[in-house]
Amino acid sequence: MESTTDRKKRVRRIIAVLRKEYPDARCRLDYSNPIELLVATILSAQCTDERVNKTTPEIFEKYQTAGDYARARTSTLEKLFRPCGFFRNKAKSVKAACSELVENYSGELPADVTAMSKLPGVGRKTANVVLGNALGIPGIAVDTHVIRLCGRLELASANNVEKKYADKIVLELMEIVPKKDWTMFAHLLGAHGRAVCPARKPKCLLCEIRRYCPYGGGAAYAGC
Repeated sequence: MESTTDRKKRVRRIIAVLRKEYPDARCRLDYSNPIELLVATILSAQCTDERVNKTTPEIFEKYQTAGDYARARTSTLEKLFRPCGFFRNKAKSVKAACSELVENYSGELPADVTAMSKLPGVGRKTANVVLGNALGIPGIAVDTHVIRLCGRLELASANNVEKKYADKIVLELMEIVPKKDWTMFAHLLGAHGRAVCPARKPKCLLCEIRRYCPYGGGAAYAGC
């Protein structure tokens, strides 16, 4: 049974290797300010980042502030959001979230994950993405890549991974990942998941963190 101390050491090793492997790892959504990232992240639910990035230039040209979205007609937002799927719910969420920002936060994002998570259509994952990347406030965003790799690397409990309990996985990761690396950690796992460790046929023989991975046959990671 790996101790928490040894797991922390292993995570630091993993992060160090992945930083060298993926020096350009970053948020894959295009944005130029926090409101744009909030909108793009909401649009990215069950949609590819590539599709979102093709859709948002027209949206961002038309709307620049939270107030712009709050005043927009829902039908207009739906038309613009349509390429990203689930456009009715996403239009409702963006309009409601931005309305609350205008009413309670002077149109700016609250620099607090709990407050952000309570905005309509946001939740903890979106809050961590936006705050971590747009405002520099550390947060771990747990998506499908993070869940899968945390399962294979045994960085989260098997039950939480199997059930895809993102909020519980976040708490587990916060305990072992250095706070300064919280935001980048998800980007690094995402890059590695896409390049080397996909859901089907992971390329374990090509994996630079194999020695730290139980799934890949690593046996020397304990106490590393």
